[in-house]
Amino acid sequence: MQDSTDSPTQGGVRWRRFAAMLVPTTVVAGAIVVGMANGAIAASFAVSGQTFKVSASKLEGDGFKQYGGMVEEKDGTTHPVAVSEITRADLHNLCQSVKIPNMPIVLTINAGGGGKPATASGLLIDMESLEGDATFSNIKIGRDATDLNAKATPKSFGQSADSVVITDLKQVARSTSAGTFTLTGLKLKVNVGAEAKECF
Repeated sequence: MQDSTDSPTQGGVRWRRFAAMLVPTTVVAGAIVVGMANGAIAASFAVSGQTFKVSASKLEGDGFKQYGGMVEEKDGTTHPVAVSEITRADLHNLCQSVKIPNMPIVLTINAGGGGKPATASGLLIDMESLEGDATFSNIKIGRDATDLNAKATPKSFGQSADSVVITDLKQVARSTSAGTFTLTGLKLKVNVGAEAKECF
């Protein structure tokens, strides 16, 4: 599969520079907005007012689901998100960064290098954007979101796939949770001044 206009091959679908929930852009984006406006899915905890960045050279996941949702801060401020569920995931060369507002300070976490990926089970991500090259196996686009999560709004948009591989992943998220998250080779660092660089 060479680009976003190619037809599926061998049970997979591939989009160049994949952007979450934009398949095709206008149809899916419209459906997502409708789901959010109806109060689809909310995070199970209050989120901070900050986003954070996550990158990985490759994400390999089984049991992929995606639909629209909302997350809420303690003061009631809400943010629309794309909710992604992955039953099990391997993340190679994982990087997570959080920038302290108005200060030259960035907290970074690195893991999953040297051929020993970080692993997660029951992964749930509330994201604002996602980029990368993605290949889905047995993807189903346009499902009723309640078939993917009973708490979703009936008739709102959802999609699922047996598996997903995303290379050169770049993600801006509001929250991440998992049943188990194993960070092999964990390195946490507070970066100041010239070293205060985010994952991307």
